[in-house]
Amino acid sequence: MRTALLQSSGRPGSIAENLKVLDEAAGRAAAAGAALLAAPEMFLTGYAIGGDIARLAEPADGDSADAIAEIAGRHALAIAYGYPERDGDTVYNSAQLISAAGTRLANYRKTHLFGCFERDHFTPGEQPVVQAELNGMTVGLMICYDVEFPENVRAHALAGTDLLLVPTAQMHPFQFVAESLVPVRAWENQMYVAYVNRAGQEGEFEFVGLSVLAGPDGVARTRAGREEQLVLADADPGFLAASREANPYLKDRRPGLYRSLV
Repeated sequence: MRTALLQSSGRPGSIAENLKVLDEAAGRAAAAGAALLAAPEMFLTGYAIGGDIARLAEPADGDSADAIAEIAGRHALAIAYGYPERDGDTVYNSAQLISAAGTRLANYRKTHLFGCFERDHFTPGEQPVVQAELNGMTVGLMICYDVEFPENVRAHALAGTDLLLVPTAQMHPFQFVAESLVPVRAWENQMYVAYVNRAGQEGEFEFVGLSVLAGPDGVARTRAGREEQLVLADADPGFLAASREANPYLKDRRPGLYRSLV
């Protein structure tokens, strides 16, 4: 499944402008044969927008979800994107996957909030594994800091995730996560991991880019630089099946020894 990663911070504070950026990227991705376009954490509104997070937050089935469903249908590709989700008086840092037919397939709420900024504005989610079937692959969702917890990714592996989408807002000086940790997560859990970042300065944060789609062999299939960029790579189910057959990590686990972890 050809997957496009939109490395962009969009236009912080403007949902309308970010929808335009997403629409343009969807057109380029579809023209390149992509079946899936993934955008970064909080792409819909911007990340470093402070009190505007609550003001711009929308329900999972809100107007922006409808607009993105229309974009997905018009370009005939699935879209995953980050946004602030409002559920009553509660706001979550969420990611949603919408199919090429415009159907809402999965909605995930970030379970591990990073730093005081996120804890001041969001409530953590409670469901670690959220998945959907897409083009014959099991696609999972998590957000940024979540992927840095090995238990989180292993839970996806045990639940059968083939391609893990990780919208992120990775900032300086933590670029080693994109460079080193994400390919290791893909290898040790025998899955594809698509880590799609913001880029450039936004408020107090300097986002480092380096978006990557890593394969189950730990090799980056594509990697962006530090600027805004659209990169593409294939998640190959056949290669994944062969890699899982050859790599015994999941089969050789001894869960009875790990009870102290929980």
